[in-house]
Amino acid sequence: MQEPVDYAVQTHVATITLNRPEKRNALSTEVLLELIDAFKRADAAADVRVVVLTGAGDKVFCAGGDLEKFLGEQAATPGKQGGAFVELFETMAGLGTPIVGRINGHCLAGAFGVALGCDLLVAVDHAEFGTPEIQVGLWPMMISALIYRNLPRKIANELMLTGRRLKASEALALGIVNRVATAGDFDAAVDQLTARLAKHPPAVVRLGRRALYAQQDMPFLEALKYLEQGLRDVLGTADAAEGIRAFLEKR
Repeated sequence: MQEPVDYAVQTHVATITLNRPEKRNALSTEVLLELIDAFKRADAAADVRVVVLTGAGDKVFCAGGDLEKFLGEQAATPGKQGGAFVELFETMAGLGTPIVGRINGHCLAGAFGVALGCDLLVAVDHAEFGTPEIQVGLWPMMISALIYRNLPRKIANELMLTGRRLKASEALALGIVNRVATAGDFDAAVDQLTARLAKHPPAVVRLGRRALYAQQDMPFLEALKYLEQGLRDVLGTADAAEGIRAFLEKR
């Protein structure tokens, strides 16, 4: 029996794959918990410098929540799935390792929130993004916090209130994704981005990424004081000292 989440490492890149193609890679609570474990595993691995999150197949990144399982869980253990989403998003934000979303197909509902929790997104050109929950009498509660932090608010309101989908080209224009590629160029675009990320000093990247997420909702002066300490931490690394010397010595 295949695992619902696959984990593999190659050349400093950990690839986490939603592996339920028969269910359009839907997010059950089990899958959410497996994702949490996979992200923590990647972040703890000394040889991992980048995490790639993707879905099995070439049609769908993830269709969102597994509604059948969520409905049963709501009756038996209310709040279980919501709590798993909270833990997942908290885990993703707390990583020191950058996350690249490899959006290989449609990215809908809860999966849209998971994608927005990544640092960078590369989408295949036939992918679509959206929050269709309203069309089945639901609301994208758990992902609203990520949507409002990543999208212009009028666009966010329209998506959540109408269920309209964004094509990959529109998502690129809105700054939701970083790259859009054809199916033939898709893997090369992902590999190019991950290779560029992986070559940077991991200690500095770890400090920087954690600082980004920690300060994003702080009051301005509090953020500045937090970042001043972050600068001290970065300057205290061996990578920063060597990088500055190399720059000054023009080597």
